[in-house]
Amino acid sequence: MLKTLSIVIPAYNEERYIGTLLEQIQAVDLSPLGIDKQVIVVDDHSSDGTSDVVRRFPGADLHRLARNGGKGGAVRAGMERATGEFLIIQDADLEYDPRDYVPMVEALLSGRADVIYGSRYMNRGRHPNQSLPAYLGGRSLSLAALACTGRYLTDTVTALKLFPRELLMSLTLTASGFELDHEITAKVLALGKRIVEVPVRYYPRSRAEGKKIGWRDWVTGVRTFYRFRNG
Repeated sequence: MLKTLSIVIPAYNEERYIGTLLEQIQAVDLSPLGIDKQVIVVDDHSSDGTSDVVRRFPGADLHRLARNGGKGGAVRAGMERATGEFLIIQDADLEYDPRDYVPMVEALLSGRADVIYGSRYMNRGRHPNQSLPAYLGGRSLSLAALACTGRYLTDTVTALKLFPRELLMSLTLTASGFELDHEITAKVLALGKRIVEVPVRYYPRSRAEGKKIGWRDWVTGVRTFYRFRNG
C-alpha cells in the first residue's frame, strides 16, 4: 500500500508561477518509492488570480484564507489539511525544483535522518543570479542557528523541507511570517532530532519577479532562533 507525501504550498500573488509549479509536481513520479502525493495550496488571500489558476488543477486541494496572515500562517493552515505520512513545504514560486523530492524522500526513507532539508549551498557557493545580500543573509543565519542551537546547517532558510507529518504536527508552532522556518528548525533540533541536508537545484528570482523576503526578516530570524533555542 502506498504511503502519501502531503505537499503544502503557501501562495500569495503567485498567478505567474503557480500553474507551472503544479505541472512540475504532477510530473514527479514517487511511486517507485511507494509514495503517492497530496497537493495542498493555501492561497494567503491573494489579490491576483492565484486561486483561479489552482482551480484548473483538479488534483490540487485549494484553501483560500479569509485574510492575509503571512507565510507561516499559510503553512500552518496547510498542515491542518494534510493527511499523508510525510509532509514537505514547497514555495509557490519556481526557485525550487519538485524533482528534488526524489532524493529527499530517499534520504528520509533510508532511516539516516529524522528530517530532510534541501540545501542550495552544499558543494557550491552563491548562485550567479542570487543577490549578494540574499546570499550573505542566508549564510549568516546558519551561523545564528549554530550559536543558538549548537548545530550548523548550510541552508537553514531553504524553502524545501521534508518531515514525518506526525513530528511536524507535534510541534506547537506560533510564527505567522517567514520566521516559521526558524521556529521549526530550532524546535526540531531542541528535540534532538537529526536533520540531514541533501543538495537541491535553485533558480533565484529578483524582487521585480516577486521576491518578498527582506532584511527585516533576517532580524526576525535571528530573534526566532534565540527565542526557541530550547524548544
